[in-house]
Amino acid sequence: MITHSIPPIYDNDSQILILGSFPSAKSRETGFFYGHPQNRFWKVLAAVFEEETPKTIEEKKAFLLHNHVALWDVIHSCEIEGSSDASIKNVVPNDLKMILCNSKIRSIYVNGKTAQKYYDKYAYPKIKRPVTVLPSTSPANAMWSLDRLVEAWRCIR
Repeated sequence: MITHSIPPIYDNDSQILILGSFPSAKSRETGFFYGHPQNRFWKVLAAVFEEETPKTIEEKKAFLLHNHVALWDVIHSCEIEGSSDASIKNVVPNDLKMILCNSKIRSIYVNGKTAQKYYDKYAYPKIKRPVTVLPSTSPANAMWSLDRLVEAWRCIR
């Protein structure tokens, strides 16, 4: 069983919540969300908000908070082989109420279909908030170019 060790990023002014499924092996190693250099998450968000791509963890946190974006994952702990979403089992979900009760979240987005699957199963029954599913920024989602991802993700603004 692997436990999510990255705390959520949010503050009282956060308006947009983006949820992944569970941190990749590289993210767990680096200690921050979307830590794999091939994941396009930070490039996509930077393009959507028309800013420079943040590089360091501190820059990424500041970028999110400046743009009123909260970031976390649906899963608190699970069994997973490496970074394989298909191998996820024995899921314990995160309690999203912590963010929802301490911010101004108006919209929730999920980064890919795996996040949607676990959101629908575990979070939606408790919080009854719909989500918008965005195409995954993972390098495994090779069908989506960076430009296509940016276009699809523009709806968060």
